[in-house]
Amino acid sequence: MTDEPNLLGDHLRARRELLTPEQAGVPAVGVRRVPGLRREEVALLAGISADYYLRLEQGRDRNPSRQVLEAIARVLQLDDDTTAYLIGLTEHRPRKRRRRRRKETVPPGMVKFLAAVGLPAFVEGRYLDVLAANPLAEAISPRLVAGANRLRDVFLDPAERALFPDWHLATQGLVAGFRQSVGTETDDPRFIELVGELSLASPRFRELWARHDVANRRGATVRFDHPQVGELVLNREKLVLSDAPGLVLAVYHPDPGTDAADKLALLGSAALAPAPPLRKDVRS
Repeated sequence: MTDEPNLLGDHLRARRELLTPEQAGVPAVGVRRVPGLRREEVALLAGISADYYLRLEQGRDRNPSRQVLEAIARVLQLDDDTTAYLIGLTEHRPRKRRRRRRKETVPPGMVKFLAAVGLPAFVEGRYLDVLAANPLAEAISPRLVAGANRLRDVFLDPAERALFPDWHLATQGLVAGFRQSVGTETDDPRFIELVGELSLASPRFRELWARHDVANRRGATVRFDHPQVGELVLNREKLVLSDAPGLVLAVYHPDPGTDAADKLALLGSAALAPAPPLRKDVRS
């Protein structure tokens, strides 16, 4: 038996427990001792033996065919992102030594883009570390600065939480994107440190991490409760950097002609205003 993490089995178990018999079209008869579907029910609906499905969850068989995984994904009603993630968990990877911390570097051209774009923008890494940001991003949140981490701030910083009136929805998307970004690279020290810290400090993070939700980091409409301008509704685009694997550019922009555009312009003028001259020390 391998001592590698049972990523496939853990994922199958979590997703199975989230699907009710009613959702799967299974008659709920008698007392059910487990949440969600039973293993035997998943196997029956997927057209495989109950023993084989049990081996998958227990990690005794880690090389199912794509067809088997797609059948299970249909039973568990997984979306395209989660199905792709599930299939990716079974891809053969040679055994490696424990990884060292991976240094993530923002390409120089992207640093210039952030300075010139005229919209709030930042670059985040594989573990949602903020690697670079412009002053307009910092005007949205003072925690959108290089060296910060989006997971740590959104889950653990009360001021950042207050910025999101839809905090529960925002955290759900954040964790799902984080899981997709990490994939199978769960032996990276940065991942171990971050998940351990958040699991200890945040019940909400523990709850979401146990669900095994997966989603690509993509655009969305984000609503802020900004301490200076009040409600601020912006579109957020997330673009993968082709020359920097794992890095994503996030850009916020308002719909033209909306009060959000006016509010963003107001924040921008304050963020880009030159600093007042230093007062000289006057001695009597």
